[in-house]
Amino acid sequence: MLDRIRIVLIGTSHPGNIGGAARAMHNMGLSDLALVAPRCTAVTADSVSRASGADHLVNGATVMETLDQAVADCTLVVGASARSRTLPWPMITPRDLGVRLPMELADREARVALVFGREDSGLTNAELQRCHAHVHIPTNPDFSSLNLAAAVQVLAYECRLAWLDLQELPPEETHQALATHGELEHYFAHLERTLVAIGFHDPAMPRQLMARLRRFTLRARPERIELNILRGILSDTDKLTPERDSDKGQHHER
Repeated sequence: MLDRIRIVLIGTSHPGNIGGAARAMHNMGLSDLALVAPRCTAVTADSVSRASGADHLVNGATVMETLDQAVADCTLVVGASARSRTLPWPMITPRDLGVRLPMELADREARVALVFGREDSGLTNAELQRCHAHVHIPTNPDFSSLNLAAAVQVLAYECRLAWLDLQELPPEETHQALATHGELEHYFAHLERTLVAIGFHDPAMPRQLMARLRRFTLRARPERIELNILRGILSDTDKLTPERDSDKGQHHER
């Protein structure tokens, strides 16, 4: 289970934080580290020193340009967020996350990504909207700033507790495969194209329509077969769109 949990660090600016995160991961048995557009060189004397024996994770980290690339094969994406945003998103605690992991990873093809943002500004709204849920570490409100490696340590610890608890449980029944992040992003792109084509969505006046549809869909956790049904509905709608040109403009965003 722990092998299928990926730690994703976005825009990290200090190599020591990469090494510290790697050490926290190795302490708890995690091994999948992805770096998205790091603002520093990952492998340095500082990062190796801070890794303190986990430098193999630093050397083996996958470096990618975008969050979408880093989590494309993941069925659950959770972003670490220190504050609420304009559009509320499902918020969970680290303990809630740990409780969910055995179910989320019951399917052998399932993968979970825990996403951490930049040291100075965290995750952007666009990045947070690509997550199924946000996890908030309940720190002292009078001193809430948390070092990146320390935040990774807290969530990695909850992952390990969940894995230890799982060793004492009987095997779960087989679950249907959930849609991956990459499949969901293709669906959202298709959905927006179709909504524009039928006149329901105006990109010039979005009114948070796509953000709300994202939130609704990610909360539903669709299975791959369910997402294929939705894509089929959109494809058939696309075929009918030219014949419904006269109807455009009759629909309005809710």
